[in-house]
Amino acid sequence: MNQQVDIHSETYTFNNRYINRELSILDFHLRVLEQAVDPLHPLLERLNFLLIFSRNLDEFFEIRVAGLLQQLSFSNESRTPDGLTPAEVLAQISHTAHTAIERQYRILNEEILPQLAEEDIRFLRRDELTEEQAAWVKQYFHEQVMPVLTPISLDPAHPFPRLVNKSLNFIVTLEGKDAFGRQINLAVVPAPRSLPRVVRLPDELTNGHDHHVMLSAIIHEHVSDLFPGMTATGCYQFRVTRNADMELDEDVEDLAKALKGELNSRRFGRAVRLEVTQNCPEHIVTYLLNRFRLKPAQLYKVDGPVNLARLISNFNRPHLKYKPFIPAIPAVLQKSENIFEAMKKQDILLHHPFESFAPVITLLHQAACDPQVLAIKQTLYRSGPDSEIVKLLAEAARNGKEVTAVIELRARFDEESNIAVANILQEAGAVVVYGIVGYKTHAKMILVVRREQDKLHRYVHLGTGNYHAGNARMYTDYGLLTTDKALSEDVHKIFQELTGMGKMAKLKKLLHAPFTLHSQLLSFIEDEIKNAGAGKPAHIIIKVNALTEQQLIDALYRASQEGVKIDLIIRSICCLRPQLPGLSDNITVRSIVGRFLEHTRVFYFANSGGEPRVYGSSADWMDRNLFSRVEACFPIEDPVLKKRIIQQGLLNYLEDNQQVWILKGNGEWKRLVADENEQPHMAQQILLDKLSR
Repeated sequence: MNQQVDIHSETYTFNNRYINRELSILDFHLRVLEQAVDPLHPLLERLNFLLIFSRNLDEFFEIRVAGLLQQLSFSNESRTPDGLTPAEVLAQISHTAHTAIERQYRILNEEILPQLAEEDIRFLRRDELTEEQAAWVKQYFHEQVMPVLTPISLDPAHPFPRLVNKSLNFIVTLEGKDAFGRQINLAVVPAPRSLPRVVRLPDELTNGHDHHVMLSAIIHEHVSDLFPGMTATGCYQFRVTRNADMELDEDVEDLAKALKGELNSRRFGRAVRLEVTQNCPEHIVTYLLNRFRLKPAQLYKVDGPVNLARLISNFNRPHLKYKPFIPAIPAVLQKSENIFEAMKKQDILLHHPFESFAPVITLLHQAACDPQVLAIKQTLYRSGPDSEIVKLLAEAARNGKEVTAVIELRARFDEESNIAVANILQEAGAVVVYGIVGYKTHAKMILVVRREQDKLHRYVHLGTGNYHAGNARMYTDYGLLTTDKALSEDVHKIFQELTGMGKMAKLKKLLHAPFTLHSQLLSFIEDEIKNAGAGKPAHIIIKVNALTEQQLIDALYRASQEGVKIDLIIRSICCLRPQLPGLSDNITVRSIVGRFLEHTRVFYFANSGGEPRVYGSSADWMDRNLFSRVEACFPIEDPVLKKRIIQQGLLNYLEDNQQVWILKGNGEWKRLVADENEQPHMAQQILLDKLSR
């Protein structure tokens, strides 16, 4: 029986107060898909959004759908706060995903490819090749493709092969007998990932035109050559998506060793989705479904390449891409070659990607070489073994600095990379720890300890995003460089907490999960409720990637009922329902989807009668961030920087009328269409114009 909650004149059941998490993230992927038809983006960027949608959906099936299927396998019929069972959620996902994928390929075939052809970028079909081009393709197949293919006949001695997650494969129907006189009707040909999925034809065969052939077309045309003496009567692409979530016993003695063992299982997890081309015969489809133990609802027939996420080629067409820009360096850093001297003068705010990530690199570079620096401590969630940050930490360790790296090995899909990072740093002499068992270390912190005139001084970087230079060019994030004594002491204590043992650290300014962050956020909301009740202005602005935590949602509902104005800028998942009469009238929810991935986590509380509270954080408002991760949430106290975040990072986004989607109370996202007389306002472009060079 649903719990009844009487709110003023309206009555809402417990269930219809919330939006389902999985359906909400799927809605975000649909917003990304719509960028592929948005004329605000150049043509090749629209193609890129189509590919991003494919990658997003792959992960959605690998993790979210796989998790729901696992619940079904355990006969779990429990309902989530939105009132849906796993089976009901899966049914809605299936309907939405099938519709979305059909739209994706329609956009590709009816809009993107024809417009690319108008720009003389063409993907030629087999029947469009000239004799000379066909001869070149044949030679390419025999010299570059055939030597690395392994055709596998399907017979009692050759059972159906274990196919890697998301790999491109072909199922081939055959006639005739092989060299051993066997009558074999079916074979599978996996396409190695080392082979490019798009092959550019030589200029001399195209008169310099930008023409390409898909690897699938090349294999299809010459697949009979793989079976001498036999005839291929059909060749059909297919791809299987598998459960890629890893289950790891938290009681393992060696986390890195255990992860290495689990990584291979990800490639061969339980199948959750089958993609085939539309021309695949029904008896072949049925055969594949049975082989992978999938139901018809898990089948997706596509009108094009089944591995669309890899439809990537380097097109030298600047006019079809975003205009390049140079991230700016803050003036205070331009005036001083020594970053330590610059940080002593003032707190420094970095707003990526509009401002450069280089100062973070500079901090580590100078720290690694400076004889006065004694120690460097850093958290690493996603970096990569080839990153400059990892090289600098290794260099610092070799230079005799006390380097401590807290590496989160379990960062999803970066586990193998992070193990490599750990090995590099350990070999250089750094102290490497993997954080706290049962809690992912998601905080973004650097601490540099420097001896100056016989005293130790701390220099700190705190961020909302990962220490990944590539992400810093594509994701919006904030970073704070500071020498504030209380903040620096807090960071020091968190590192002690992560590397040692003992009671919870008592911090002066930082809020940190899983200890104080959640309760303090609730307290801040309650303060706004009290101010509204006293007739004072009350306003909350929250910008995060996701909002799912039920207690915070309920607190925001209470604040709305008491008259607090609440503006939420949520990139992806939002389980709160805004604009419901009597419940959330004073809450608006918007999502910005544009050139850059919105990743900043910023919290604003008006705090009438005092200084506005502005925090940057590594944490989203999700259960996992607040209760199962180590997170850092840091105050912005400098009045100039605080004002800048409020105006540029929050109000600027609330004024966007070009790339914004509005969430309705029924859970539906609608693209905001600006009035004809309204001045266009695109938040990301305004920041590009204002901050970058």
